[in-house]
Amino acid sequence: MKMTPAKLNSFLMLKLPSAWFCGVRVEHIDDRNCKVGVKHRWINQNPFKSMYFAVQAMAAELSTGALVMSKIQQENKKISMLVAQNKSTFSKKATGKITFTSEDGDKITEAIRRTLTSGEGETFWMKSVGRNEDGVEVSEFDFEWTVRVKN
Repeated sequence: MKMTPAKLNSFLMLKLPSAWFCGVRVEHIDDRNCKVGVKHRWINQNPFKSMYFAVQAMAAELSTGALVMSKIQQENKKISMLVAQNKSTFSKKATGKITFTSEDGDKITEAIRRTLTSGEGETFWMKSVGRNEDGVEVSEFDFEWTVRVKN
């Protein structure tokens, strides 16, 4: 079954309701890219009239995690996934609609191949960049993912 934005957004509503209530939505996913959008609203604001950093983190993490989930699903094997670390930088107030894009789908394939071959856990870093409606970068997130074959 191919991952689609509609399927991922249904998953979000059922399994990650805090992200769904804050307005985080998958807009596009393919083998290499994932775009997740979220609009600055009352429910996801901070006291400084911009989007709360944790909401940005949820959207950014989903843009990388959806790619990992999709690649694992394609393998049809039992593989666990987990974020081990993350780093972020914020360069501008996040107001209006922010779109987080990850273009690191290619990194996942090799890590999954290595874990299937060795049986050991594998780690890799993925980046997600958040841009406002004018295309200006507002934040950048890096997530270290781990994948491992389940026994």
